[in-house]
Formats: sequence, C-alpha cells, structure tokens
Amino acid sequence: MYKGDVNPQEAFEQLSSNNNAVMIDVRTRAEWAFVGVPAVERMATISWQQFPSMQVNEEFVAAVGEFGIGKDADIYLICRSGSRSAAAASLLTEAGFASCYNVAEGFEGDLDQNRHRGKTNGWKARGLPWIQQ
Repeated sequence: MYKGDVNPQEAFEQLSSNNNAVMIDVRTRAEWAFVGVPAVERMATISWQQFPSMQVNEEFVAAVGEFGIGKDADIYLICRSGSRSAAAASLLTEAGFASCYNVAEGFEGDLDQNRHRGKTNGWKARGLPWIQQ
C-alpha cells in the first residue's frame, strides 16, 4: 500500500517546499494536451494507461526509473480524479519506491451536478497553478 492520499493543496505545498518531492501525472497524452497539466518544477508525464486501448502501461515502472526518479523520492501521483494515480502509486510502492502519495481529487476532480469536472474539487478547482501543453 502506498503512503496515503493527499489533496491537491497538500501536494502543491510539498512540491513547493520539499526538494525531494516530484509529481508524476499519469494521464494520457491527449489529457495533457487538451486539459492541461500542473505547473510545478519537478514534474514527469508518464501515462499509466495507453490511449486509446487504455491497457496498463507495462513499462510504467521502468519509465519512472528512466526519468531519473529515485526510489527515495517523495512521489505525488495525479490523474483526472485519483483512481489511476492510486493504482500507479500502489505499483510503484510494490516496486520499492518508498514514499508514494495519491493526489486523491486529481487534476479535474469529481463530477458536479451537471456531470462536468473541474468545478467542485481537484487541482484546477482549487486554483493551483497549471498550464496548457
């Protein structure tokens, strides 16, 4: 089991103050391009699932290592709403990464009453910095 769930504000504070902290956005290339990504200094974009099949990326752990993220880093994983990033955090923990955290609300957050994301919670709704790629 990974270290735990944190909300986007907690993740942002750690990424801003802890030089050992890194974020991994596990969404797809299409999501990064069309929805945006968190604007943090230490950031990797490594898909958990391959679009369009949505099969789990069998090279995910290797890609994290190739990106230069050490097993002692404090890793904050984010996806759209917190589901894929939780699975990725669990796998990295099983692979020996010591401090993996799931950003529970994700980048876009939960659906609102109109079935839209990005308004009730999540990185964007909390007003945290993000950019369009």
